[in-house]
Amino acid sequence: MSRPKASGFPVWLRDIPGIEFRTDNEPYKAEMQTFVTKIVNIMKEEKLYSWQGGPIILQQIENEYGNIQSRYGQAGKRYMLWAAEMALALDTGIPWVMCRQTDAPEQILDTCNAFYCDGFKPNSYNKPTIWTEDWDGWYADWGESLPHRPAQDSAFAVARFYQRGGSLQNYYMYFGGTNFERTAGGPRQITSYDYDAPIDEYGILRQPKWGHLKDLHAAIKLCEPSLAAVDGSPQYVKLGPNQEAHVYSSGKVHANGSISGNGQICSAFLANIDEHKYVSVWIFGKSYSLPPWSVSILPDCENVAFNTATVGTQTSIFTVESGSPSYSSMPRSLSLIGGPYLSSTWWTSKEPIGRWGQGSFAAQGILEHLNVTKDISDYLSYTTSVNISDEDVAFWNSKGVLPSVTIDQIRDVARVFVNGKLAGSKVGHWVSLSQPVQLVQGPNELTLLSEIVGIQNYGAFLEKDGAGFRGQVKLTGLSNGDIDLTNSLWTYQIGLKGEFSRIYSPEDQGYAKWSSMQNDDTQTPFTWFKTIFDAPEGKDPVAIGLGSMGKGQAWVNGHLIGRYWSIVAPQSGCPSSCNYAGAYGDSKCRSNCGMATQSWYHIPREWLQASGNLLVLFEETGGDPSQISLEVHYTKTICSKISETYYPPLSSWSRAANGHASMNTVAPELQLQCDEGHVISKITFASYGTPSGGCQNFSVGNCHASTTLDLVTEACVGKNKCSISVTNDVFGDPCRKVVKDLAVEAECSPTLASKELRDDM
Repeated sequence: MSRPKASGFPVWLRDIPGIEFRTDNEPYKAEMQTFVTKIVNIMKEEKLYSWQGGPIILQQIENEYGNIQSRYGQAGKRYMLWAAEMALALDTGIPWVMCRQTDAPEQILDTCNAFYCDGFKPNSYNKPTIWTEDWDGWYADWGESLPHRPAQDSAFAVARFYQRGGSLQNYYMYFGGTNFERTAGGPRQITSYDYDAPIDEYGILRQPKWGHLKDLHAAIKLCEPSLAAVDGSPQYVKLGPNQEAHVYSSGKVHANGSISGNGQICSAFLANIDEHKYVSVWIFGKSYSLPPWSVSILPDCENVAFNTATVGTQTSIFTVESGSPSYSSMPRSLSLIGGPYLSSTWWTSKEPIGRWGQGSFAAQGILEHLNVTKDISDYLSYTTSVNISDEDVAFWNSKGVLPSVTIDQIRDVARVFVNGKLAGSKVGHWVSLSQPVQLVQGPNELTLLSEIVGIQNYGAFLEKDGAGFRGQVKLTGLSNGDIDLTNSLWTYQIGLKGEFSRIYSPEDQGYAKWSSMQNDDTQTPFTWFKTIFDAPEGKDPVAIGLGSMGKGQAWVNGHLIGRYWSIVAPQSGCPSSCNYAGAYGDSKCRSNCGMATQSWYHIPREWLQASGNLLVLFEETGGDPSQISLEVHYTKTICSKISETYYPPLSSWSRAANGHASMNTVAPELQLQCDEGHVISKITFASYGTPSGGCQNFSVGNCHASTTLDLVTEACVGKNKCSISVTNDVFGDPCRKVVKDLAVEAECSPTLASKELRDDM
């Protein structure tokens, strides 16, 4: 299962008199009850509940409120109980859950959200053990490196959860996504919501994570009769200081002896939670070797069907996209076919600084950003006039210094303009700003531009967070001391002129004065760009590379792709290799250090027509649109390496009428698959014997079956997927008494391209 990404509160909720969010507050509770009732009624009308024949079996009220409940004191406890009672009174006919709510009332299921939930127990023996958010990745923020969670660790966490009695587990996220328009929250979460999910932002399978988890669940499914047979806790067997087994059986099992022929339904999970050592354990009259930080699943309490640390799924290699890890354990980037650049013909239009007319107003003092904009735009400008005397200018000249504009706190981006020219910027979350400025004698127009990059979407007291500027705004370094501008008369301008004139829309191009951009034009801040382009052929997902731009927003045919920002992640913090073993945290296994956090942005095919597509950019800091490229994304290279001692394919397992799982004796298989609409066009490496290295770095060893390439080519080229038995029966035995591996690397191509390639062979 996978739930959708969380949403936030509408900004207008802050404007209700006397409201306080997520506490025992009557205005808030009234709005919440109205909303929840509306949603429940829609579900009933559409017959979506399971008792109506629909798919919904669980509902959640509140989200991780237990994390912040104590911040509200007793009012928080009262609110939680009220929310539970309100939900139950709606009579939905299915259970309600509260995640991370250890004091949830008896009628509400408390559940776990975490990277690991195998140690979680609900607050009542009458409640099932449910993992509502299995975090298989993490968020990415502008200016930071990208987090990745190894497939082996995700599988380990899930296997441990079911090993120790878990009932239901749900991935967050299973399918990554995109924060189109201005829906990215945080603040400062990037436009991509890929989340390192098994299916990525573009709908492409992230291998080996997707396939490894698929095999994991297939192995757990084989254990289903045994899991269902145990009404209570499984039988626990201590196997070593950091090794243990949990046995699910229809009867008592003697762990030291074989269970063959006793007629019992039996499955077992063998865990090694040591982070460093391989360990051999003895159980059921046999020895089992357990890799570090792994779980082996035995559907029949005899044969291993799956081990979480042993990956038998292919790896999909993408080689170009900014964001690919530098280590091979988690390849993550996309092959880009097309270009080189989107367009050689661009038009520009200048965005006025500060006041431009529609919706502007004057007010005394510094107003809070969201109270003014109501989140209809990221941008709010504050403009005032500052008169500078001859004495001040002489003072600065004599000292060789400049005055500065200072603001106690800003969030998320602040830009300082003097007389229409950008003096400087500051990025941060409630950080101070001190910007030297060049002022002239007489009146000077000072414009402070506040930019939000997503609204706070987690934590307590959300209605009090706000955005923009806090504290005092001063002009410092004058001959007679500082000038406090905080309570000056400021002219406020919401949004951008081009934004409100909708010059990004194909229907509203006449509202801007567009000029043809020349190659030698110097690009200045606050510029609109536009061009016309054709869509790439085919059905593969499309992305636009905006790494040559600075910061802004992009529209295609009037649709807002989202915010773009070529802010660079720190140089440090990305390991050259990633060890899956050991407890995962979001700072582990990061990539993309020293590069832009996000350079490629998803454009849905549904937004494009074959030709004549309009791309409009608003650029805040200056960039080079001539370097923008438009590409299609697909899996270009796939590879796998399987030993002849690896487990047989899970499809070879069968289940007798009594539910007892058994394994047919078949050879392991190496399986390869391209994306839908693509086929294997070429085998770039194939060796059966003792090949060394990994994907994109395979080499033939001392032992090698010379027929391997021909056999694999015949089995795979021209097909979307293929499987090859890893056995001497297929390749012969190139070196007796040596354990052989089959390593294959292949290229994928769109179906038409592959057909043409085969015709030329």
